[in-house]
Amino acid sequence: MIKLEKNISLSNYTTFRIGGPAKFFIEVKNEEELLEALDYAKKNNLDFFILGGGSNLLVSDKGFDGLVIKMHNSSFLIHNSSLECGAGVPLAKAVRESVNSGLTGLEWAAGIPGTVGGAVRGNAGAFGGNASDVVKKVSVLNTEELGIKNYELSDCNFKYRDSVFKQNKNLIILSAVFKLQKGNKEEGRKKIQEIIKKRISVQPQGMPSAGSFFVNPVVNNPKIIEEFEKETGKKSKESKVPAPWLIEQADLKGRQIGGAKVSEKHANYIVNTGNATAEDVIMLASIIKQQVRDKFGVELKEEVQYLGF
Repeated sequence: MIKLEKNISLSNYTTFRIGGPAKFFIEVKNEEELLEALDYAKKNNLDFFILGGGSNLLVSDKGFDGLVIKMHNSSFLIHNSSLECGAGVPLAKAVRESVNSGLTGLEWAAGIPGTVGGAVRGNAGAFGGNASDVVKKVSVLNTEELGIKNYELSDCNFKYRDSVFKQNKNLIILSAVFKLQKGNKEEGRKKIQEIIKKRISVQPQGMPSAGSFFVNPVVNNPKIIEEFEKETGKKSKESKVPAPWLIEQADLKGRQIGGAKVSEKHANYIVNTGNATAEDVIMLASIIKQQVRDKFGVELKEEVQYLGF
């Protein structure tokens, strides 16, 4: 039996620590509870939102005038070199347990907040690895048909920070199967430590954020790509230029609106200095987009999802 709660502050459920209340809030642990929650939304003509770990999310100061469904389905099974996880499993647990079981392939995700469902939905990636590299199968509930279907890798339409699940709100990820490789436990643990060390060295610590705010854009101007490669000594991949480099070149590091600030450590992080509102973040993001567009003619697009605006 699901427990319906009212006017629950969503700031406590996001890594940004920003946002007003959800009109209705339900935590679900399995498919039956999810179906019950969706049925409640339908009968009461409510918009719904599926909440995972709350990263990559900015909630309006007014909150969300609908039903937030928090995924807590945490089934977890390792069989040979396959790892099957419920969508609500923290990504950190999937990384840790796979390595402890002598499997390799998920180490790149060490230190990424959020859940397995969120990582698959947004095709999360870091340090050369992506969810699409290891996903074998995804179990999905279609809210229009109320049927469950298995999506093979080829059905997922994975792209850079994108998937069929991100494009279609009616597809709710229930679980995912990752195809990993046999590896060495100690080497895996060492790799995880190295990746977390790298994260700490380049990403802001101690202040709430939603993670990388903008996706790395494709740049059609060869001069900008040449300038980036010359200055950094790195090669542009698929004509993409990192968003943080563009933001830094626009002299926006440290720019602050209210309690929202462009991190001085990593320009693609907007951090909550303690009392930021969603409005502060929106205004700051708009300034970033405008100044990058004015300087480079490049349109930045948010990786962070907006809710309730």
